[in-house]
Amino acid sequence: MQPTRDYPTKDLLRRFWHRYLRPHLPALLLATLVMVIEGSTLGLLSYMLEPLFDEVFKPGGSAGLVWVGGAILALFLVRAVTSIIGRRITAQVNLQSAGRMQSDLVRHLLTLDASFFQANPPGTLIERVQGDTLSAATATIAVFGGVARDLVSLVGLFVVALMIDPVWTAAALIGAPLLLLPAFVLRRYLYRKVMLSRQQAGLRATRLDEIFHGIQAVKLNRMEAYQSQRFQRIVDTIVRAEVKAATARAAMPALVDVITGIGFFAVLMLGGAEVAAGDRTIGEFMSFFTAMALTFQPIRRLSDLAGLWQVAKASLARIYTLFDTESTSTRPAQSRAVPSPGAPEIRFENVSFTYPDRPVLDGLTFTAEAGKVTALVGSSGAGKTTVFQLISALIEPQAGRILIGGVDAQEMSLFDQRALLASVSQDSALFDETLRENLLLGRTGIGPDRLDKVLADAEVTGFTEAMPQGLDTPAGTRGSALSGGQRQRIAIARALLADAPVLLLDEATSALDTRTEAAVSEALARAQSGRTTLVIAHRLSTVKGADKIIVLDRGRLIEEGTHDSLMALQGAYARLQEAQLRD
Repeated sequence: MQPTRDYPTKDLLRRFWHRYLRPHLPALLLATLVMVIEGSTLGLLSYMLEPLFDEVFKPGGSAGLVWVGGAILALFLVRAVTSIIGRRITAQVNLQSAGRMQSDLVRHLLTLDASFFQANPPGTLIERVQGDTLSAATATIAVFGGVARDLVSLVGLFVVALMIDPVWTAAALIGAPLLLLPAFVLRRYLYRKVMLSRQQAGLRATRLDEIFHGIQAVKLNRMEAYQSQRFQRIVDTIVRAEVKAATARAAMPALVDVITGIGFFAVLMLGGAEVAAGDRTIGEFMSFFTAMALTFQPIRRLSDLAGLWQVAKASLARIYTLFDTESTSTRPAQSRAVPSPGAPEIRFENVSFTYPDRPVLDGLTFTAEAGKVTALVGSSGAGKTTVFQLISALIEPQAGRILIGGVDAQEMSLFDQRALLASVSQDSALFDETLRENLLLGRTGIGPDRLDKVLADAEVTGFTEAMPQGLDTPAGTRGSALSGGQRQRIAIARALLADAPVLLLDEATSALDTRTEAAVSEALARAQSGRTTLVIAHRLSTVKGADKIIVLDRGRLIEEGTHDSLMALQGAYARLQEAQLRD
């Protein structure tokens, strides 16, 4: 799994602001305005208490009761309306920002190469796209909005307090310096716990993905208890991290409570004595005391926002780690050269490739002639699948070069190279969409006549006509609503619709019964006409008619020729044939 980078706070804020918040600047300014109005009501409320106690509550002052009471009621109505408007705007900006970030992140992830997805499980990436983006946007916008509202509240309340008595105000803040060191320690502790929680959430999503997609294997191997225990361990780790994070977040407001209590005690001792001596009025003291009391909630919220920012920072760091991950491909964005139209020749020249744990191809050289069928055979691990991955540009050669139609593949963009290919593998990957969408894959301009012909050629029409919804039937998760043979026939039809000049077949008829295999093989034979076709064959009986058979062993070409010439040679190919016949 990819480690999370450590970003300076200002870099995270700058990047998030420019891409995701600045487009919403008018809405944010409006939200800030109404939150400023909301925050200012607290200072005005505390200011109104002095005339209430000193003028209205004195003998003969009842005439002003309606006016003062009405003013206080109006303040609460304004506070209620601005609170609703501000929270609605921030919720809208939050969801739109998170949605845009999710789309950007998926778009970027799709540009990364296969090695990235081998190192990062799907569940972890799903959690980053879903959980981290929403967490980051929610927390960041809550911090922006909360700071505006609560700072204005604090400023207004402190202005009122200073107007009444600066000495009392200083006494109320006597314990504030005690917050500095605990706040610094708690901030770093909270960041570590939030980061651990986010990482474990990714593992939880990965575990769920593996359990539900592998449910058949889980049940057949009686792994229910084992998988439950593994999942429980991850959940327990998340719970412990979340509890510690919640404790750290709660500790900041708790410290504020302690400091506020010290300040209240100091003001009570100082101001109470002056009121008792007649140097100050009860209205002045109540106004000041209310102002200080009302600062309690804004300070608590601001201290909680400091913890909330650590949540946002952890999520943003995980997100921008992905954004800053670049594809290892050296391919140009725009092709510098492309093959001529028509079926191209494909040539490997001294191609080598090594996985971290083992070598696969060792100076492989061969030619798949234009418009003909070339079959790759060999024992498991000989390098057949790696050849297909190299032609498909899922991986890149570490030495040598691949020529397609005489053009070095490194001169082509990934998009243009893959546009030359149509493939069918033994693992037919279908999406949880309708059969029609699985066939078309977003392509337009395919007329109903051509679609019907391809479906008939691939032996798809027979089973789709029996379905109540026909081609609009959902395929289910990974094609689970279909049998293996049906999935394979959908994949074959999809390849035929692609109409690409190169056809890659990886045991394309392996999941079909004998009758259907014969019919589909005839369709594939027709599809191979005018195309350069490469076939991976595990059952050697399926490649007897190939124009050329290439025998691989440990990543090297050891024999090539037609079926008859290789059988006459009595070498590795003949031995593979004999072994399969015995089996």
